[in-house]
Amino acid sequence: MKTPVSIFIMDVSNSSYDEVFGQELSMYLKEIVEMINEWTDGVVKTIVKHRMGDEIVLVSNHYSSAYVLAFYISRIWKYKDNQPYFGLTFGNINLELDEIDLETWIHPLLKKARLANESLKRTSNRPKFSFKLTDLNNEDELFEFEKMFNLLLTLQNTLIENQTDLQEIICSLYLIFMRQKKIASILDKTPATISSHFRKGNSGEILNTFDEIQLVLNSIQKRTNPKETQDLKTISNDLNIKIKSLISENIVELL
Repeated sequence: MKTPVSIFIMDVSNSSYDEVFGQELSMYLKEIVEMINEWTDGVVKTIVKHRMGDEIVLVSNHYSSAYVLAFYISRIWKYKDNQPYFGLTFGNINLELDEIDLETWIHPLLKKARLANESLKRTSNRPKFSFKLTDLNNEDELFEFEKMFNLLLTLQNTLIENQTDLQEIICSLYLIFMRQKKIASILDKTPATISSHFRKGNSGEILNTFDEIQLVLNSIQKRTNPKETQDLKTISNDLNIKIKSLISENIVELL
């Protein structure tokens, strides 16, 4: 039986410059792992492990789940000078997640996620996300999707990098609450101010890209697995709803 999964390998930029910071970061990454387990519990089966200093490895059921989780992590990440970056992939495996030991598991998909992560590591103006879907020199049917995803993510990253601090916060709050009045109340601003910064910061385009990539990933999973009986859109919606609910409970500490 084939199991549709998505994978990310996450690293942190400039994480080894200071021993004290390294210890602080290690504790924070453990918190991120606990947060992921809480976000996914009862919604989508996920295994995640913090290992090798500043690395988190995650395998989750369904093609869109790893990207969804990575995006939310990137929005609440607290170390602005030490940003996370995610090598991503998806596909089918011949195991259930309960059978996988992330310390010893060897699989071509894990290698693709590693290659995607390493490609980001070599990039000077580093985007936060990169997909690797094809084998080296093998332009299979996923090649065009790989190019499309990475182009969209590069454009999305450019928009994010051009945001002011306030525009970035408003974008993240809009992702969670989707209501200008609520965001205005949290930030002690007028709704008109929130609307202006949302528009000038291209937040609509950033969040639309996030939504559209999820839709395409779910579509690819359905097409690749024609016997799929689960409602993938509902699963994605449930995951987003639970993450937003849990983040909203600690919004002052997280943003």
